Amino acid sequence: MTEFSRLSAGFELDESSVQKWCVARRPDGNVRAGDFELKHAPIPELEAGEVLLRTQYLSLAPVMRGYMSGEAFAGEQPLAIGDTIHGRGVAQIVKSRHPEWQEGQVVQGQLGWQTFKVSRMTPEEKFRQMPPNGLPASLGLGALGMTGLSAWAGFYNVGDPQDGDTVLVSGAVGGVGSLVIQMAANVSGCRTVGIAGGSTKCAKAVELGCEIAIDYKAEDVASALSAALPEGLDLYFDNVGGATLDAAMDHLRQSARIVLCGSISEYTLETPFRLPNYTRLRRSDAQMRGFFVYNHLDDWDRAMDEMADWIRTGRLKPVEQITDGFEHMPTALAGLYSGENMGKQLCRVRGEPEDWI
Repeated sequence: MTEFSRLSAGFELDESSVQKWCVARRPDGNVRAGDFELKHAPIPELEAGEVLLRTQYLSLAPVMRGYMSGEAFAGEQPLAIGDTIHGRGVAQIVKSRHPEWQEGQVVQGQLGWQTFKVSRMTPEEKFRQMPPNGLPASLGLGALGMTGLSAWAGFYNVGDPQDGDTVLVSGAVGGVGSLVIQMAANVSGCRTVGIAGGSTKCAKAVELGCEIAIDYKAEDVASALSAALPEGLDLYFDNVGGATLDAAMDHLRQSARIVLCGSISEYTLETPFRLPNYTRLRRSDAQMRGFFVYNHLDDWDRAMDEMADWIRTGRLKPVEQITDGFEHMPTALAGLYSGENMGKQLCRVRGEPEDWI
């Protein structure tokens, strides 16, 4: 039995109490079973202005190791040892004493790693109602949630794609990357090249719209980029950082744009990666710009409407990797840092709500 199997052994979902995964210690390298502690607590009685949220799905994202390390990324309080791990989720309101929220509504927002949550629905928790539009509620953690807004805002607001662009995307079949390659190839008509790890992921990237997929586990990335981009790139959407970003910067066309979305290759490094060739930006009059998804919330309604339309018309096919069972959250998070995930990774706690308004 592995260390994570021992952690989840004997677990049963308890509808009469709150079960939560908490920080037991600070991670050293990839997360390990000893970094997590499962706690139980009574469901509190609601006070005026509060709702009881029943968790349906929970998100899994690389940033969560940072939360466990005591870092804060989106206005949350840094986690102390013993605190419930931060994370977004999809939940249904099962009780309400709040004048603006009704029982039966389905929302997405900052739930944390817990099976129930009592909330005042504050702005800091960033809850948004999900309309019953015929699409799965799980998409509230992917294409129709912050992951989707990250892809949409990063690609369109920051990347500013133009007709005829050649677009390179790293982490091409991750949660954000799998959406970006489809928006580039299937919505905006760009020539799209993806970078992914392993033959299965590369085949998926081609299926989703990439003309070429580079396997960083089996190929020399620098040489493969030279072959795939003989005339250079116009837009690089970077999800991994590190040496891949370094290699991509050798292929900038005039006025190229680099979008800094993520740097998963660096998250477990003791010493941060230092970019050695940033001066190439000057030579090509290129731009490199980071972005923070919460600064693009004004575009939420437009982005979600467009993403939903693209899903219905088949131009966007959400890729989800779903772990079944709240007890397996720690195992699934550890898998993110070893490159095992494809698409948006999430946990099915209770699954789709039966009836929602």
